[in-house]
Order: sequence, then structure tokens, then C-alpha cells
Amino acid sequence: MADTEAEIVLRLPDSLRGAFKEPMGAIETDAEVLVGDISGPLIAVGDVVTYHFERIGHTPDVAVIDGLTERDTVEPEVADVLEASGARRIEATNPAAALSASILRALREAVGSEEPVAIDVEGEEDLVTLPALVLAPEGASVVYGQPGEGMVHVRVDEGTRERARDLLERMDGDHGRLWELLEG
Repeated sequence: MADTEAEIVLRLPDSLRGAFKEPMGAIETDAEVLVGDISGPLIAVGDVVTYHFERIGHTPDVAVIDGLTERDTVEPEVADVLEASGARRIEATNPAAALSASILRALREAVGSEEPVAIDVEGEEDLVTLPALVLAPEGASVVYGQPGEGMVHVRVDEGTRERARDLLERMDGDHGRLWELLEG
């Protein structure tokens, strides 16, 4: 990935992996219950999470998808529902356990868009929740999958933003570049 767009800005060190095991918010298995609890923009991170919202007719404001769930290709039904979404599509490249310039630019564009946007990631979207929490407006909801448990709903406020910033700062890489890309 010599391409500048795909340049790795941050990488998750092994020492920090444990910090991601604990959910950052309440876990829910029913998308309809979650939708009832969402009052601002919705950012869905993950194919299955996005699928559950699309299936009930609630297109996320931002969806980050990579065609995988727990490192396996998503079921055809999930792929078909995601493909049929009316969201505008943009592409990004992002390797596993990292955040690239490409994904950070795409996320910033998507969060700033007036229309729903789906980011099609070549690679993995496993860490996008953190910059999403930093970029999302106050009161927005970031929902991501917790393997084997359900969907984690994180309402964006100063506390969740600060937790995300702290985790980003503890990752290895170019933090100045991270903030430059997120702030535009």
C-alpha cells in the first residue's frame, strides 16, 4: 500500500488490544429498539449492524462496511440488502488493526454530508468507531457490532469523545497527521 491515500496513520499495538474488548456503550440485539433510542445522526460501523438498520427501513447517515463479519464474507442476503441501499457510495482502503489516511478522509467526508453515505472499505473497518466518535456531532449515535453479543450503541458526548481521543492517542503512529486529517 504505497499509495498515499492508503498510508497508515495509526496502528493498534498489541498492548492496547485489551482496551477494545469491553463495549463502549449499551448492547442491543434489536435494531427497532435501537432506532427508538436514536435522536441524532446515526453512524453504523459494520456490515451486519448496517444490514439490521437497512432491513427495518432506517438507512444510517453514515455506514462503514467491508463485506466481512468476524473476518468471514457476509451472507448473500446481507450483501444484497447493503447493495440495495440508497446511500451514496464512497470507497476507502484500510488495513486491519490500523487507520489509514484513506479511511479518515472518507469518514470526514461522510460525516459532513447532507445525504446518507456508505463507505465501502477495501480491507477492514475494525477501528473506525474511534474517529467516528471524534467526528460525529454532539448527540449523534455510533453503533458497532460486538461479536457474539449484539450492537453497541454509543451516544456522542464529551465523555465518549474523550475516551475515543485517549485510545487514538495511545495507538502507534503519527498523531499530528491524524488530527490534521480529522480536522480537515
